[in-house]
Amino acid sequence: MVRQWQAVHPELDTGPMEVIGRINRCAALLQQAEDAPLRRAGLSRPEFDLLGALRRTGHELTPGELARETFSSGAAVTKRLKQLTERGLVERRGDTRDRRVAHLRLTDAGRELVDGILPEQLAYETAVLSVLAPEGQGELASLLAELLGQLEGRTGALRA
Repeated sequence: MVRQWQAVHPELDTGPMEVIGRINRCAALLQQAEDAPLRRAGLSRPEFDLLGALRRTGHELTPGELARETFSSGAAVTKRLKQLTERGLVERRGDTRDRRVAHLRLTDAGRELVDGILPEQLAYETAVLSVLAPEGQGELASLLAELLGQLEGRTGALRA
């Protein structure tokens, strides 16, 4: 793809396309394979992200807090929570002072599901990254953290 663009527009620097394109392709391939354990459990990636946020924080969260934790819209969180509640994986408790606020927590079944899937997810990720030396993994993590920090800080400016 890069060679084709270089042939059409040799005056343009396609270096950024090489980096972004590889990140996007890696993300797509990782999600396809990584989601296999989730599919077997009947979960989507966004549903697992919600369950994981409730598990790793260790306390109840409101839907708004879950949206921030998972970088999701409020409407998407509401839809997913309805499904997860119906499946008995999440419990909803009303706020004693404000009926409009809900507090969410994992049920025992939700906690068992997350704890059962997580080792398989981590084993897969370890296997994928094993092609890189530990130093390379650390360097890649640092570079991606730096890029992510910049992107998260500039999201509005990048959309303009």
